[in-house]
Amino acid sequence: MRLRTPQELDAIHDALAADLAGAEAPIMDLVAAQTRDPWCVLLGTILSARTKDQVTAQAVRRLLPAAPTPQALARLSLEDIERLIFPVGFYHAKARHLAALPAALEERFGGTLPDTVEALCQLPGVGRKTANLVVAIGFGKPAICVDTHVHRINNRLGIVRTKTPLETEMALRRRLPRHLWIPWNSLFVTFGQTRCKPVGPHCDGCPVARFCLGKGKKP
Repeated sequence: MRLRTPQELDAIHDALAADLAGAEAPIMDLVAAQTRDPWCVLLGTILSARTKDQVTAQAVRRLLPAAPTPQALARLSLEDIERLIFPVGFYHAKARHLAALPAALEERFGGTLPDTVEALCQLPGVGRKTANLVVAIGFGKPAICVDTHVHRINNRLGIVRTKTPLETEMALRRRLPRHLWIPWNSLFVTFGQTRCKPVGPHCDGCPVARFCLGKGKKP
């Protein structure tokens, strides 16, 4: 079973970019429109996990003025952090991770936020999804962030054949031209939220229908 060619990958990107030009951007794109400071992007990404975009946006607006730097975050108590980020999903756990972040950053990296996925994953509350977003949005370096939307739809379109988001990330790193790495997440998250949903996708008029393997199709 063949996978999509480089020409088809470019065609998928261009079709989605044109179709989603007026769509509301994912929350981290909105954060990036205000600031590309890697520290702010890191905090916003941690808050966004398993949380609706509107709730994340409100929490980001409360937290960032109180914690614009690791030193400022270190001065906040756990209770302060919980109050500022409530009601994001799993706010108790996220508050503990945030409270531990400045000390871990100082101990492991001399207080400087690292710019690689592997190093960022050593920080509390930071997994590969978060690390890739920080590298791509905060540092402007090629990185591929894979969440459930990216994993599901890339398999649905025959771009990869994988079973887990990590496998999808590694496959996309091998297959995608580097100029597509950064925009890939934003396009597929928006596409997954608005049209290509896990259940009941809106297939009529889909801009990439010719690539879709749904409903028993094969490449």
